[in-house]
Amino acid sequence: MTHREFKTRFLPCHEKMYRIAFRYLGNEYDAEDMVQNAYLKLWEKRDSLESIENNEAYALTIVKHLCLDKLRQPTVQTDSEAALIQESETALQPDEACALKEEMAILLNIIGQLPEQQRRVLVLKHFEGRNTYEIEQETGLSNANVRVLLSRARKSVKELFIQRL
Repeated sequence: MTHREFKTRFLPCHEKMYRIAFRYLGNEYDAEDMVQNAYLKLWEKRDSLESIENNEAYALTIVKHLCLDKLRQPTVQTDSEAALIQESETALQPDEACALKEEMAILLNIIGQLPEQQRRVLVLKHFEGRNTYEIEQETGLSNANVRVLLSRARKSVKELFIQRL
């Protein structure tokens, strides 16, 4: 695959790749890094990509897996205060923003330490906004299993978060 063919096939996916990375990581800088890493992976595999039927789905899957790998790391850090406080409609004082940033770093670290299935279900539900049915389809778990894993993950996150504060 030539450089031009690669750009034609995968650059149109850039915006969706970024949105998925941002939803997982909650940080514009980390999201951009993940998209760039995905492009590197795609470029390294360029000779075997000729048989791919849906370029966009393949690229988005790579981004998703890279983000999940990053979230699995024991020390997940976020560097952008703007990403942490964008949910807030009122401007925070610097000390409040700093405290919020620290709490978010703790929360992301805790999520990274959850068992694999709990973390995956929690990320799908709360980072990607998937409903239970969609999570069932993606993971192959039953509705009851998804609900139990979500409940356990939330309980663990809450307990560990309180312990660390």
